[in-house]
Amino acid sequence: MTAGLAARLGAAPARPVDPAVSAFAELLGREAGALAVLFYGSNLRTGSLEGVLDFYVLLPGERESGIWPRVSYREWVHDGTPLRAKIATMTLATFAAAAGGETIDTTIWARFVQPSAPVWQRDAASGEELRKALASAARTAARLAVALEPESGTEEDYWRALFRATYRAELRVEKPGREDSILAANRAHFAGLLPAALEDCGIAFSRLGERLTPQMPAEEKRRVLRWWRKRQRLGKPLNVIRLLKATTTFDGAVRYAAWKVERHTGIALEVTPWRERHPVLAAPGVLWILWRARRSGGETRQGSSAARNQR
Repeated sequence: MTAGLAARLGAAPARPVDPAVSAFAELLGREAGALAVLFYGSNLRTGSLEGVLDFYVLLPGERESGIWPRVSYREWVHDGTPLRAKIATMTLATFAAAAGGETIDTTIWARFVQPSAPVWQRDAASGEELRKALASAARTAARLAVALEPESGTEEDYWRALFRATYRAELRVEKPGREDSILAANRAHFAGLLPAALEDCGIAFSRLGERLTPQMPAEEKRRVLRWWRKRQRLGKPLNVIRLLKATTTFDGAVRYAAWKVERHTGIALEVTPWRERHPVLAAPGVLWILWRARRSGGETRQGSSAARNQR
């Protein structure tokens, strides 16, 4: 890892992590016998303890096969403050492979080129392995960003193209333009990250003012785009499989999903007892209601008799 990228990854988060979050992370890490715990998402940016905290709990062990991560929901009270968390659990080896683009997954490297905070680690060696994985995520994202976009552009042009492409490849509920809000909220994080990652990849570039001109070799660009097209085709099917798995393993999945949809779209979905008991059967009707509401541009409240008839 080059000094520039190491310095970026070693920088403190823009906003200090609340001690309650660190305590929650330590609890989760020690209970799971983990190597490290990552905190990420909007609560990292805002410092808020409201809503749902997002953690990755990274375990010892070999690279996993099958569908990962395992997702769970947890509530905990710290010094009188109620906390809620969505917890993704996987081995650090699997996380590192995904961050390096060695799997068909797009979510790990696209998510963790964005701000995150290693809030707990078992020991220094575990922390170093996690930093190497985060560096891999930055390199994977940077290579695709410069392969996708024109020969010259600002750093934000490249990151915008990357997030637009990955969001389109995944089954997402965010409103269009989400990539712009990510960049606007995290400008300090992304400023200088692309040049540092490109240097770490060994990709030369020139700079004129704010514009970069990466010199990715033509064969390397073709290789990266072939790699991306495969993941682009498989992104949505993989997301569907993960969602179906989560309905049987994610305690409180329906309530969490309804909260997530309303938060990102403004569309409120009622969590009925039938939907909680039969999330897979309820999913097509809920997706239809969500699609119809987004098409009309309005907010839906599932208290109407028509909505209830669709369960």
